[in-house]
Amino acid sequence: MSHNVTRVLIPPKKIVVITAPSGAGKSSLVRKLLAQRHDLAFSISCTTREKRVGELDGKDYYFISPEDFKRKIANNEFVEFEEVYPGKFYGTLKTEIEKIWAHRKVAVFDIDVKGAETLKKQFGQDALTIFIQPPSVESLINRLKNRASEDDKSLKARIKRSEEELTYASRFDKIVMNRDFDTAYMRVKNHVTAFLAPQTEHVHGD
Repeated sequence: MSHNVTRVLIPPKKIVVITAPSGAGKSSLVRKLLAQRHDLAFSISCTTREKRVGELDGKDYYFISPEDFKRKIANNEFVEFEEVYPGKFYGTLKTEIEKIWAHRKVAVFDIDVKGAETLKKQFGQDALTIFIQPPSVESLINRLKNRASEDDKSLKARIKRSEEELTYASRFDKIVMNRDFDTAYMRVKNHVTAFLAPQTEHVHGD
């Protein structure tokens, strides 16, 4: 007697990467996604920059010294890292991803475009990369100015970098325009849901 069996396959170790220039709104989208999907966990990056008001060590970032960061580079502890601005390093520890996977969750990243590109190259089909596109360069610049979290020199550097990062959009799996937050969020959520949908296979037996 033959019968068919449908078997749900255990998903491979996957990651979701949300990337964008500063000021495009990716962090707000990531926060809402994490609040609504409990199979996801935030991958906390290391950084050497100063803590901003309201940020917590071990929640928003691991704030470490440049010396400590360079020591970790030498010890090959990062899956990706970059000197985003002179003297300001950001990176993802290998142990951070392994810790999330050990809890059987999917790691979610909120990182810059070059870091996102590195992760895509390393993880291939097991990485979903989503680029958050601002409605215009002007809206991006206005959002950065309204933050009022930096001096003129660092603001100019950030604006220049953001304009360059906009040219990276086509390198990622999906592009989501963030003109309206709720619409952008639904698109991000739908892309993630499709990417993480359980895989099944039909087994024919006797």
